Amino acid sequence: MDSASIELPGSEIDQIRLDGDQLRVHFSRAIIVKTMTGSVERTQWWQRGELIIGGAEVEGEIPDGPQVLTGGDVGENVYTYRDMIPIPLDSHGRAHCDLKFADGSQRLRAQGDSVRLEMEATPKYIRHIRPEDAG
Repeated sequence: MDSASIELPGSEIDQIRLDGDQLRVHFSRAIIVKTMTGSVERTQWWQRGELIIGGAEVEGEIPDGPQVLTGGDVGENVYTYRDMIPIPLDSHGRAHCDLKFADGSQRLRAQGDSVRLEMEATPKYIRHIRPEDAG
């Protein structure tokens, strides 16, 4: 089975906003890693997109953009994804995020009742990741 996920470290966010009860985190450059069934090599891409948490309650201030992520957690129900977000993602029930930024001074912590990922346009190829490069 082919799979894809956003790699949070190095992904770039240009805007974070609360739109009614929806927290919208806009990726200007989400780093995506794709794995193809039967292949030891993976590929790296970038794409714009938005992480949306419905029924959102934000802890503290919403960080200013633009920002570069160093990692974090995104959760849906009993699952917590560390330093990545699976593609596709669309889930109702308990949701949360705890995102860390390169400047180290701000963090985005929120919880809600749904989480989804909406990708925009077409992914752009960056490179092949060979097994010897991953170490």
